[in-house]
Amino acid sequence: LNLLEEPTDGEVIIDGELMNEPGVDINAMRQKMGMVFQQFNLFPHLTIMENVILAPVKLGKMSKEDAIQKGTELLAKVGLADRADNYPSQLSGGQKQRTSIARALLKKASILRLDDSLSAVDTDTEDNILANLKKHHSDKTVIMIAHRVSTIRNADHILVLDKGETLEYGTFDELMALNGTFKAMYDKQQLEKQLAMQG
Repeated sequence: LNLLEEPTDGEVIIDGELMNEPGVDINAMRQKMGMVFQQFNLFPHLTIMENVILAPVKLGKMSKEDAIQKGTELLAKVGLADRADNYPSQLSGGQKQRTSIARALLKKASILRLDDSLSAVDTDTEDNILANLKKHHSDKTVIMIAHRVSTIRNADHILVLDKGETLEYGTFDELMALNGTFKAMYDKQQLEKQLAMQG
């Protein structure tokens, strides 16, 4: 979507602009997007707060004081208010993931992309993060890539992809009614969850 990799086919259109057209200011377009990668990409020598506020302060988008105030609010929303002074090595995988979500939200981008970025957190934490996103960041377009069906249960649009092809498209209820690939994934994950709880 932000041309970290060049598309081999088709068009990428953001706010009416064709991203993969020669002459487009890619960096200006990228400023509209926040990204949470599957890997956390945190600087190990910086505290959690320093990781969260680094980009907006360094780019002159926010004063350090404003960034710390907003960063504190965002860390609270992802359940890490008490970890601001910790270093990444002192956090679990799920906590690192939540730090990277807070960092992306601080960017104030209109588009937030989550690349399977809730896979490292438990389902209760996932529900909490998604509820916070919906409540406090409803002005954003959120694009989620997920293997866990529960992550995208309340999405407005769901695409089921396999090897670059769209297999199914619709809302959660519509895809369940199709009784196809999505439903099979959902049933399998529910069974795995039940077995794990019994074991």
